[in-house]
Amino acid sequence: MRAIAQAIDAINLWSGKVLAWLALAIVVVQFVVVVMRYVFGLGSIQMQELIIYMHGFLFMLAAAYTLRVDGHVRIDVFYREATPRRKAWINLLGCLFFLLPVCALIFWISWPYVANSWAIMEGSRESSGIQGVFLLKTAILAFAVQMGLQGVSMMLHSVLAIMGDESELDALRIPSHTP
Repeated sequence: MRAIAQAIDAINLWSGKVLAWLALAIVVVQFVVVVMRYVFGLGSIQMQELIIYMHGFLFMLAAAYTLRVDGHVRIDVFYREATPRRKAWINLLGCLFFLLPVCALIFWISWPYVANSWAIMEGSRESSGIQGVFLLKTAILAFAVQMGLQGVSMMLHSVLAIMGDESELDALRIPSHTP
């Protein structure tokens, strides 16, 4: 169980670190767009769309990384004061009853949407835009798969922590003692 969870974690940690560079790329491309427009009087629909694509990829594909490093917003009413074992239970049940079903639903609902986009090789509505909308829509499926896998990893770490493995508390970002 631990090896599977660690493999999923490693993939999502790696992808998050790689995707973080997209934030810098977004800033650079936006800067170029502004300079081109206001200094040289030139516009580029492709560059404007590129910013949208990078933004979409960044947030859709880095969500599992954010989940792995416990960066998502939590409702702290019960979680904050819970013992490490109870936190592991909350993570386990939250993944089982909320995260995984939502990921499955997103995948199931978006599959025909993405498949249709691929079938017609959907492109931009603008004639000079990026002709890869189908690739951007594929990020929805990748989001559901990555988040689902990270949910499975969290569940495995939680089960090991519940069974008494203190080392798993670090993987869940849970302090081994409460203040």
